[in-house]
Amino acid sequence: MAPMPLQVILDGDPGHDDAVNILLALASPELRVLGVTTVFGNVGLDRTTRNALVVRELARSNVPVYRGVGRPLVVPPISAELVHGESGLDGPHLPTPSRGTEDEHAVHFLIRAVREHPGEVTLVPTGPLTNVALALRLAPDIAPLIRRIVWMGGSTDTGNWTPAAEFNALADPHAAHIVFTSGVPLTMIGLNASHQAIAHPARVAAFRGLGTEVGEFVAVLLEFFAEHHRERYGWEGGALHDPLTVAWLLRPELFGTRPMHVEVDLTEGPSQGRTVADVWGVTGKAPNAEVMTEVDADGFFALLVEQVGKY
Repeated sequence: MAPMPLQVILDGDPGHDDAVNILLALASPELRVLGVTTVFGNVGLDRTTRNALVVRELARSNVPVYRGVGRPLVVPPISAELVHGESGLDGPHLPTPSRGTEDEHAVHFLIRAVREHPGEVTLVPTGPLTNVALALRLAPDIAPLIRRIVWMGGSTDTGNWTPAAEFNALADPHAAHIVFTSGVPLTMIGLNASHQAIAHPARVAAFRGLGTEVGEFVAVLLEFFAEHHRERYGWEGGALHDPLTVAWLLRPELFGTRPMHVEVDLTEGPSQGRTVADVWGVTGKAPNAEVMTEVDADGFFALLVEQVGKY
């Protein structure tokens, strides 16, 4: 008898790599995607929400999409058009969504879904943690009911939006603090891991080689995404951050993780939003996160191509 699918909610700010993550999850029978929730981040909430609807359309899926929060809890909003373009998904032709979002707010959906499936739901946020943090604040009873949170954000070393901070953490550091101090089992997949997963031209060609509409869509996405990484880092392609979350749920053997204590720097100034990871256990504080440290990049991209090839 096949195991029951893992129940997940994808929470993100699509976003090129978010889009690939949604496609990966929807193509994987090992997962039951209860919903996709949107948050501000890479671009504003209107555009991230439309992009989630676009990806659902491309995937020919009926997964419900819920519109979430449009700004951070405390700090002024930031966005990443310089990476993702004005639409948030610049590059490929974007189909017109035939369906809209659900009437229920994303935060209320998160609370309801966790209560309806106690101990079974894994939250997979790949943007600022505002929706998740608000759900935990509005309904503290759900914290022990969440199976796990698997977040793409932070870093054990340097940032990408400031010298200290990764974008998703910096975009709402107070929300990240709420999540890291919630007691919910947490996996952090940061830049130190995702910078090991570079979509160089040969890997992009594998998606185009599928000869499908979705394969071509992903290839064009990744070619646009590569431009920023080539200019900033001198790399041959973009780092495919967000799909590491779903890939870790599907094939944990492709990755290495270590338990660590992680704190989010809330101080105003150049270190705000830094995820201070106690890599060597020097503080003696109990770990509050499982932190990804190693990526089998070839295995990861092979999984992506295999799953995208199902469309």
